[in-house]
Amino acid sequence: MAFDAREFRNALGHFPTGVVVVTAPVDGRAPLAMTVSSFNAVSLDPPLVLFSIARTAPSLAALLAAPRFAISVLRHDQSDLSTRFAFAKEEKWDGVEPVLGETGCPLIRPCLASFECTHFAHHEGGDHLIIVGRVERFDTAPEGDPLVFFRGSYHHIAARAA
Repeated sequence: MAFDAREFRNALGHFPTGVVVVTAPVDGRAPLAMTVSSFNAVSLDPPLVLFSIARTAPSLAALLAAPRFAISVLRHDQSDLSTRFAFAKEEKWDGVEPVLGETGCPLIRPCLASFECTHFAHHEGGDHLIIVGRVERFDTAPEGDPLVFFRGSYHHIAARAA
């Protein structure tokens, strides 16, 4: 069955997702950083998470070469950071100071949660690569609402469902 890729992408946009920034240390230059909305838990034992990245992403080779990476879950008031890290440009970190986690990974602070990971596995996923990380350390904020991406724009959760 053939269908329009844009229409398919729009249909997928009906599923709300959280927004994270994946970061990794890179020798000799600013840390790698990219916005991702395909973050998921995989396993509790061992502790595994995953995200997918387009094979055409300029940072893919650097991410795969990095020994570890971090995932920072963004808060509802951080859409500007999500937009900033969503595009390939040199000055992504201008005005933003990453905090180094215990594993040496750059973290976005504040955020709702962060996960410091080592590479566990990579899987083919069509035009994307699925990256599975083993969580070595995590941290959570006591409060806050998530940034949500839905139907092509940012939202935040207004109230709990009954």
